[in-house]
Amino acid sequence: MKTLKWLLASTAFCASPAMAEMLDLEKEELTLGFIKLTDMAPLAVAYENGYFEDEGLFVTLEAQANWKVLLDGVIDGQLDGAHMLAGQPLAATIGYGTQAHIITPFSMDLNGNGITVSNEIWEQMRPHVPLMDDGRPQHPISAAALAPVVEDYKDQGIPFNMGMVFPVSTHNYELRYWLAAGGLEPGYYSPEDVSGQIGADVYLSVTPPPQMPSTMEAGTIFGYCVGEPWNQQAVFKGIGVPVITDYEIWRNNPEKVFGISAQFAEENPNTTIALTKALIRAAIWLDENENANREEAVEILARSEYVGADADVIANSMTGTFEYEKGDIREVPDFNVFFRYNATYPFYSDAIWYLTQMRRWGQIAKPQTDEWFIETAQSVYRPDIYLEAARLLVDGGMANEVDFPWDSDGFKAPTPATDVIDGIGYDGRAPNAYLDSLPIGLKGDQMIAGSEIQN
Repeated sequence: MKTLKWLLASTAFCASPAMAEMLDLEKEELTLGFIKLTDMAPLAVAYENGYFEDEGLFVTLEAQANWKVLLDGVIDGQLDGAHMLAGQPLAATIGYGTQAHIITPFSMDLNGNGITVSNEIWEQMRPHVPLMDDGRPQHPISAAALAPVVEDYKDQGIPFNMGMVFPVSTHNYELRYWLAAGGLEPGYYSPEDVSGQIGADVYLSVTPPPQMPSTMEAGTIFGYCVGEPWNQQAVFKGIGVPVITDYEIWRNNPEKVFGISAQFAEENPNTTIALTKALIRAAIWLDENENANREEAVEILARSEYVGADADVIANSMTGTFEYEKGDIREVPDFNVFFRYNATYPFYSDAIWYLTQMRRWGQIAKPQTDEWFIETAQSVYRPDIYLEAARLLVDGGMANEVDFPWDSDGFKAPTPATDVIDGIGYDGRAPNAYLDSLPIGLKGDQMIAGSEIQN
């Protein structure tokens, strides 16, 4: 059916702008991977709306079992590209876990995650949470409200376990950020101990996203940080309460990326640009006219071949609201951002933030210069490819000139302190100064030796 649709399009509409900009592709048949999360939406939309076909691409989308399988698939060539955790291309390129040069020409979204705790933990946190005049909890909720609960469990000799999706995931770093901002130690990594639990008050471990609710319900973990729809699923099942969104931790924070190997990009430059064009069009569609297409996007994502969760659950966050407790539905129009605020542009400063968090928690064991952070970011994030694709879209009448940061040097303006839960701003041009400003975490010459911080 998809092939027939493309043939009809290529014959009946050969003079359309999309066809007029067709590139001479090095590779036309592609297999792209994804994890069942709502932020894979640009891939699903590019497929369902025919944007890949407009570029002459025959794409197969394949759900992957977990993030490691997905990364391995891109490295060994079974996948031509994939919806990735932003930390994956960076970690692979610097050799943390797996050594492979992965790049990204396209950032997939901003925000989109939450931290959920079980009903039991929420009832213990609640007395420490300020209330609004109507009796509902006042947001954002600080991890300081969790600290007395963790201390009580520690006194009872019970490890306080929480889940995140992968060691180099945004979810790991956001959960750690929230905990540290509330005075809790989330633990460190070292070359000898990759558990990430050295010196921890809260023990974080990996759980695949779709398994988060059931793992919490079984009591294996007391809470988790994950993307949608798995926070809202806990609300619908009546087993947990999302206490904070990542939008409240860091307003308009970067999330997933589209990752390909550097070798693929080098061998298939036109195909890479064509892929990027299709994904930019999908992102525009997802956000245009004040999210007017989100209901249709929810219907697409609810299908079993994509996210496979109930449409009502997906719609809870994708359509501009978020439900914290049963009935406590609040307006969060920017919970999922796919194109606004230059969401799709691969900023070096976004990459550098991930690298600072790897250094902060010991995944980058030794101190690095500011130049190292910047050069590493520039080797992975490729705004040059992105802007080439954007230029073709604008020239073809499929995007607006004003929607792209043509003159950017790759760095966002510094994040103001008011946009971050701990009141500490972020400037990607000064990564070591940023690390020094964070009260908890490695900085300067500090390293982990055994179970202690050296220097």
